[in-house]
Amino acid sequence: MSVIEIKNLTKKFEVEGNTVVALENINLSIEKGDVYGIIGMSGAGKSTLVRSVNYLEKPTEGSVLIDGVNLSSLREKELRKMRSQIGMIFQGFNLLEQRNVLGNICFPLELVGTSKKDAKARARELLGLVKLEDKEKAYPSQLSGGQKQRVAIARALATKPRILLCDEATSALDPQTTTAILKLLKEINETLGITIVIITHQMSVVTEICGKVAIIDGGKLVESGSVEEIFAAPRSDAAKELISGKDIRYTPVKQLETQKTVRIVFRNNSAYEPVLANAVLKLGKPINILKADTQNIGGKAVGEMLLGLPGDDKAAGEIIEYFKESGLTVTEGIINE
Repeated sequence: MSVIEIKNLTKKFEVEGNTVVALENINLSIEKGDVYGIIGMSGAGKSTLVRSVNYLEKPTEGSVLIDGVNLSSLREKELRKMRSQIGMIFQGFNLLEQRNVLGNICFPLELVGTSKKDAKARARELLGLVKLEDKEKAYPSQLSGGQKQRVAIARALATKPRILLCDEATSALDPQTTTAILKLLKEINETLGITIVIITHQMSVVTEICGKVAIIDGGKLVESGSVEEIFAAPRSDAAKELISGKDIRYTPVKQLETQKTVRIVFRNNSAYEPVLANAVLKLGKPINILKADTQNIGGKAVGEMLLGLPGDDKAAGEIIEYFKESGLTVTEGIINE
């Protein structure tokens, strides 16, 4: 069942007399209980898209439905009530510096008229969930970045939302803290059943926690589907760049001393076979390893390599065919020629 449906959404801004199209004809469906990634480079429009989900940005065209309710049909009071079911966390934490941790978590509950006693009880329950029970009297200035984000997560969960929107929530954190925050979000998804939408420009965040992903490029949805499928065989240029890296993709071919570049993905049994070595021995053709990496996708180790193949089309074709027969996923044209 879709908890979020985005239909033909377009968002335009007027900037100094010019019309800027931030989003164009976006169609997206997010199922209940998903951890859904929306990824794109800076300026792609992904933050505008996530702010459209709770109508902080109202679409110029198209519609957003939450559990089948079209947000454009709601009066302001009804819209505020709907927003209480959509929590949101940000890159900059957005904590109130003059309030301690307990007060920050209580704040959204106060706005909806919850009694102080009940608000504090709920806040302490959430501090247990994010493992900050000993910090309730601390102020934001006394917390680390990871602790601030845990407080922000607890605050976002205060009104028991059905949806949690995360706008670049780990971008300001170091890798170790990012891993811990993503683990916490995954636990929240599994234990509370909350649908989580993660906005990021980091493919590592998507592969770590998300089951599905949408790729935004230039305000357009260029690709969507399961993380595993898109990681294995990206179709759009934006997906290839986000997965394999711009530095590799746009390195001039002459510098690599090769005329054809492919990406191969190892999954299941292929990860345990010396496929690359076997290809060189059997075909007698040189293969250059340009990049190699392993990602954790859905709890499974998935390996990838970017390879430089001989310039001769026939030789390169034989190698690609051998890889496919060996059960590897092969994507051609990673580097622009």
